[in-house]
Amino acid sequence: MSTDDVLAEVGARLRRIRREREVTLAALSGATGISVSTLSRLESGLRRPSLELLLPIAQAHQVPLDELVGAPPVGDPRVRSEPLRRDGRTFWPLTRQPGGLQAYKVLEPRRGREPEPRGHEGYEWLYVLSGRLRLVLGEHDVVLTAGEAAEFDTRVPHWFGSAGPGPVEFLSLFGPQGERMHVRARPARRARED
Repeated sequence: MSTDDVLAEVGARLRRIRREREVTLAALSGATGISVSTLSRLESGLRRPSLELLLPIAQAHQVPLDELVGAPPVGDPRVRSEPLRRDGRTFWPLTRQPGGLQAYKVLEPRRGREPEPRGHEGYEWLYVLSGRLRLVLGEHDVVLTAGEAAEFDTRVPHWFGSAGPGPVEFLSLFGPQGERMHVRARPARRARED
């Protein structure tokens, strides 16, 4: 459906909603500040609807704006994808669109491998769901447990794997350089200075 087709149906929808609520054009004009003639032309399709006109009408009728414009229904939001296996890890993609920010649930088995840090373009955020995750990042060698998170520039040589007797399960958000996720609060001292 084209934009013109969607806009052509707005007038009839406006009239139907107003009549269902038993509101006169004069009463709607008083509630919105839009003239009776403009409201009448909107409903008859003689005036092209704009956001400037539709917002006060939606507020007056207490309906979402998409109800006035007949926005298409949202499709099934669930992401259903097959797990990927690479280098002993199992990845479940949690995003559908290629490129940009990517999210994965990862299961890393206990393998006892020696770290081989490598760097590449991007930025990553890790959140441990269960188990213990060893993260080697530049000069740092840390172990994260369930509920802990880490974020880092992937240009810094890094490596991660299970640090416990069993597997580790974690979420990984990875994006191109510059798409950083900041989960830290600003320090109180700095917040007062702003």
